[in-house]
Amino acid sequence: MALGLDFSFFFQPVSTGEPTTYAGWLFSGFKLTLAVGLGGWIIALIVGSILGVLRTVPNKWLSGFATAYVELFRNIPLLIQLFFWYYVAPDFLPQSAKEFLFSLDPSNVSLITGVVGLGLFTAARVCEQVRSGINSLARGQKNAGLAVGLTLPQTYRYVLLPMAFRVVVPPLTSEFVNIFKNSAVISTVNLLELTGQGKQLVDYTAHSYESFIAVTLAYMLINVVVLLLMRFIESKARLPGYIGGK
Repeated sequence: MALGLDFSFFFQPVSTGEPTTYAGWLFSGFKLTLAVGLGGWIIALIVGSILGVLRTVPNKWLSGFATAYVELFRNIPLLIQLFFWYYVAPDFLPQSAKEFLFSLDPSNVSLITGVVGLGLFTAARVCEQVRSGINSLARGQKNAGLAVGLTLPQTYRYVLLPMAFRVVVPPLTSEFVNIFKNSAVISTVNLLELTGQGKQLVDYTAHSYESFIAVTLAYMLINVVVLLLMRFIESKARLPGYIGGK
């Protein structure tokens, strides 16, 4: 049976009276998805890298803290974490910060809490990738750094981390792609990113097939660009004898 798809409605003005088309709604969701994904990835990469280092240091308190973080954030569903950051966490902020947050447009509050929640959730996964990368290096590299007079932080900075990050580029690619896919969950906290806009298009136009075909293609476009970008970085960072090396 023919579906009778009609994509022409994308170019019609929206029925709410806004000066845009339904395609404009979809594009605004696309931009928000990019913002959420990139913002979350920056948080995830910074926090996850720090935690990954802490999991490998000899100090049991620091490594214990990083381990506890990973176990906590990996074992609580992302949806629950987003609800916590959106509905609960703002109540624990200092009064001035709380007043500033709630003085913002509600969509900006959803964006900020969504980016933080997604970033901290993904940081636990990045942490494990960085830890694995460091542990995959020969123990002699760390010993050699200390033997030539470098402190432990200097050994990580100049010897271990430059090598470890090259090793973990392929697995980090998966996490980078996943953060854009996981961003779809943020629509549950009132942010009209790509998935949220897809639902809104269905509500206003009843074109469910066309709307979610367009949303699917948009996600595929993001994923293809991310994969090509990371493949380029991987080719430049590849090390002989390690993952993906020649």
